[in-house]
Amino acid sequence: MSPLASRILVAAIGLPVVLALVYAGGWWLFALAAVGAVLAVHEYSLMARSLRPVTLAAYAGVLLILFGAELGGVVWMVGGFLATLALAFVLHWVGQTRQSATIAVSATVLGTAWIGFGLAYLLLLRDSSNHGRLATFTVLIAVWAGDIGAFFAGRLIGRHKLAPALSPGKTWEGFVFGTICTVFVVFVSLYNERHDYLSIGRAVVLGLVVAVAGPLGDLFESGVKRDMQVKDSGRILAGHGGVLDRLDAPLFAFVAVYYLLLAFGKI
Repeated sequence: MSPLASRILVAAIGLPVVLALVYAGGWWLFALAAVGAVLAVHEYSLMARSLRPVTLAAYAGVLLILFGAELGGVVWMVGGFLATLALAFVLHWVGQTRQSATIAVSATVLGTAWIGFGLAYLLLLRDSSNHGRLATFTVLIAVWAGDIGAFFAGRLIGRHKLAPALSPGKTWEGFVFGTICTVFVVFVSLYNERHDYLSIGRAVVLGLVVAVAGPLGDLFESGVKRDMQVKDSGRILAGHGGVLDRLDAPLFAFVAVYYLLLAFGKI
């Protein structure tokens, strides 16, 4: 099976499941986020194994962050993350690995914050009382639309490299077309709620924020992979690569959208 065919097959099976759990929300979505977090931390730990991250502390950290977000909001979410620092130090000390504590604990905290906070803001956005379900659906679909638009535009008309040092396949043409797709999806998704939720102008701003945050998340993961000299975070999703390869853009987008909506007074 070709990589494109496998990508389409995985998307056809996975997207309805993800959207159904987002629609259900609550502990159903928490379960999805927890599974995704554990798999992503596993992939991150394998990528960064030369840095000797304390994997057990990272597993515990992302789950504590998610539990905190679901049960108590931002305050308890941060508390769960801070527990990672102490746990990583203790486990590194007990394990007596040859890597320095500074590097091992820093690598652990980076992976925990990157994955844990990104998915926690998914839960916080979905649980927000004011159109949380609509906002979450909008962000997910907009990110996917932008990714697809950038992929095909880059293949067809891409000439100017966006960030050749990090991701040689990305082009400015793909980024511009992906931005158009993202903003269009957000505009259409929120148009009927323009009087009750976000005005057209604010919806466009939200689309632009997603269009920038998503690719930044993608480039961030590309930078980590380049440092660790790996091509994909994993192979569990066939042509899509690993779980972290699919979460890279949403992890940044959910955080950015949450705080934008908070600034708009919609959280």
